[in-house]
Amino acid sequence: MSASYKVPNSGFQSIERGEQRALSVVIPVYNEEQGLAALFARIYPALDALGVDYEIIFINDGSRDRSAALLAEQFERRPDVTRVILFNGNFGQHRAILAGFEHCRGDRVVTLDADLQNPPEDIHLLLEAMDKGHDCVGSIRRDRQDSAWRRWASRAMNRLRLRLTGIEMTDHGSMLRAYSRNVIQLINQCNEMNTFIPALALQFARNPTEVVTGHEERHAGESKYSFYSLVRLNFDLVTGFSLIPLQAFSMLGIVVSLLSGLLFVILAGRRLIFGPEEGGVFTLFALLFLLMGLALFGIGLLGEYIGRIYQEVRARPRYVITAVLERERE
Repeated sequence: MSASYKVPNSGFQSIERGEQRALSVVIPVYNEEQGLAALFARIYPALDALGVDYEIIFINDGSRDRSAALLAEQFERRPDVTRVILFNGNFGQHRAILAGFEHCRGDRVVTLDADLQNPPEDIHLLLEAMDKGHDCVGSIRRDRQDSAWRRWASRAMNRLRLRLTGIEMTDHGSMLRAYSRNVIQLINQCNEMNTFIPALALQFARNPTEVVTGHEERHAGESKYSFYSLVRLNFDLVTGFSLIPLQAFSMLGIVVSLLSGLLFVILAGRRLIFGPEEGGVFTLFALLFLLMGLALFGIGLLGEYIGRIYQEVRARPRYVITAVLERERE
C-alpha cells in the first residue's frame, strides 16, 4: 500500500465491504493548532490499547492556523490508521461530522472533539455499552469543567428540548458518542442542511443508552462556540425536530385575539355608557406594546422555520472537500 492525496469529485465516496474497519473515530478540527500534539499523544495509545482494527478520521473545517499542516504531518506518521478530510472553508462542527460519517468505514463510529475535554481514554466505556446490544451510546460529563453560565444554560436547554421535542438526552452538549453502522447509514440518507446529530441519531436508534464519562478542562485554545453560536445551535435543535413552537404560538395568537376582541367590546360599551374617557391611556399603550412584542416574536419564530426551508430548497452542498488524505489499497 502507498499513501496518497485524493481530490474527490463529490462529497461522498462509496465504501467497499473489504475496506471495513471495526471502529472509526471521527474528529472535527477547527483552529486547534495548540492542542493537536496533545490529542495525537493520547488518542493513538488509547485506541491501540483496545486491540481492534480502527481508523481515525480528522476533518479540518477550514482552520486558519496550522491545523491542516499538522494533520497532514500526522497522516504521514500513521497512514495505516489515519485519514484526513480537508474542507475549503468553515462549514461548522456538525457538517464536518457528517462528512466523517460519509467517509468512515467502521462497524462502530465514535465522535470526539479535538479539545480533549472528553478524554479519549473513555472511548472503551462507550464500546462496552455497545457490546451489551445498544446501537447508540451517549455520554454524561462527570464534574463538568465549563463555566457556570454554560452549565446553567445547558441544563435549561436540556429541559426545554425535552418538553418541545420529546427527545430524552441527559447531556446534549457532549460530543463523545458512539453509533452503530445501521444508525450511521440512516443519518447519511438525510440531506438536511442544518441538523443536530445526537438528536437525529436518537430518532433512528432502537436501543440507545448513556454512560458517565470524565470531563477535563480544555487543553489549549478557546471554545469555538460563542454565546450566539450556542443560541443558534439550540434554535436548530428545536426547529429541526419539533413543530410545537409554531403550534404553541398559533394557540397563543387565538387566545390573544379573543382577549383583544373582548377588550374592544368592553371599551366600546364603556364609551356608549359613560361617554369619552381620558383615563387608561397608558394602560392601552402598555397593552399595545405587549401585542406588538408578541407579533414580532411570532414573525421571528416563523422566520426560523422559513429560513430552514429556504436553505433546503436551494439544495447547495453541505460542505466542499478540497482533498482527502488516505492510504490507497494495493
